[in-house]
Amino acid sequence: MLVPVTGAMPLAALAGVDEDSVTPGVLGLLVVVALGLALVFLIKSMNKQISRIQAPREQDLKQAEWEQRRANEQPPGNGSGDADDAQKDDGDPQN
Repeated sequence: MLVPVTGAMPLAALAGVDEDSVTPGVLGLLVVVALGLALVFLIKSMNKQISRIQAPREQDLKQAEWEQRRANEQPPGNGSGDADDAQKDDGDPQN
């Protein structure tokens, strides 16, 4: 037995409750308070986790980049190559 949507009466009208006096009540208050408390604890936990992150400082990044470039450079005259390897290739077509 299906009742058409247009013919269905609200549950409040069937129970004889005045629609103007219906309020969320204590249960609604408890739900809002619980959500607020959960939000506070989640924010505190997030701040704790973010403070544990150890991101490198800009100076450390520059130092690591400089060391990487220094390690990749071949020192001139290391005896492992010919004279062309000893010269630094800076992209100049005249070299």
